[in-house]
Order: sequence, then structure tokens, then C-alpha cells
Amino acid sequence: MEKVLNPNHPKKGSTIRVDPIRSRENIASIKKLLSDEPRNLLLFTMGINNGLRVSDLLKLKVEQVRYVKINEGITIKESKTGKYNTLFVNKAVYKALQNYFEKAKPHDSDWLFPNKKNRVEHISPIAVNLLVKRWTKAINLKSGNYGAHTLRKTFGYIQRMEYKVGFEVLAKRYNHASPAVTMRYLGIEDKEVNEILMNDI
Repeated sequence: MEKVLNPNHPKKGSTIRVDPIRSRENIASIKKLLSDEPRNLLLFTMGINNGLRVSDLLKLKVEQVRYVKINEGITIKESKTGKYNTLFVNKAVYKALQNYFEKAKPHDSDWLFPNKKNRVEHISPIAVNLLVKRWTKAINLKSGNYGAHTLRKTFGYIQRMEYKVGFEVLAKRYNHASPAVTMRYLGIEDKEVNEILMNDI
């Protein structure tokens, strides 16, 4: 039987560039779209507010986050790097968590993001990739390529462009080797260079 390749998988030696969601308006539109999907709303909200890899978020159990208060966090071990990082519960994440607990009524031993067809497993990164593509398409976000990594990139993009967080801080959050890696990762360095050229001296 012929093996069917993932159409979104890069060819050997190449990579697929995934974009962040660059505007608050589009972020709000996706949250509105997911208002009746508490699990997906939580995944989206937690992803764009933490900048952690989706693969690490999917391994969370309900008991790890059910009793975390606003502006508290838990320590997780990144599967890719083996390094420790913090999952933080700000107001937006806390609200999404409480909404999920109220509507889905999960048990402490459940996966936080269960597979709806088979609740003994969590959803897969591939499934998240397809979900993000569906969400961005639904709000007519046509320019760019979107996928599971979009959530992680959106966090960094908004932190940098709106809150002016330095690349050094973002690199530490991402567990990147250097700020230069983070600059390339977010793909906003050229835009920023052009903006400073407009400053009169």
C-alpha cells in the first residue's frame, strides 16, 4: 500500500513558515468563533497567552491546572528541549479554564484537551494544526500560513509589537539559544528596522 505523505510536511531540507495572528481584532474574532467550544477556546487562549509548544499543552491533565489561581503558574518539562518552563495562568487563561470546567465538567484525571472521539487520549498536534487552519479560514484570514505553531508565534508577536518586550526576554521564555534565533522565529526584524528609519534625528 502506498504511503500517503502529510501534505503540510516540508520537503527534505526545507521548512514550512507558519505565521502569527497579528491583530487583536482577529484574535477577538477567533475567540468569538469558539465561544461555544470551551475546549478549543481554552486551547487557543492558553496557547496565545503562554507561548509554549502545543505538544506540551496537550500533555496537561485537568488536575494540574484546576486549582491554579490567577497570576500563578505550574512548572512543566518541555518535551522537545528537556528544559523546564512555566505555564502561567493570567486573567484570560483563568477565565477560559473556569468556562471549560463549568461546561465540560471534566474529572481531575482527564486530559485537559481530550480527543472527543476517544476521551482516553488527548488530541494530537496534527489535529490542532487542522483546527487552527479552520479557525483562521473561518474569519477570512487569507494572507499567511497558519497551523499549530501559530499560537506560540502569536504570543511572541503581540508581546513584541504591542507590549515592546525585548527579544532577550522572549528568547528566555521560548528557551531559544539566543535573541537572534527569536528574531528570526518571529520574522518581524525587517519591519522594525524600517520603522526606526522613520525616526528623525
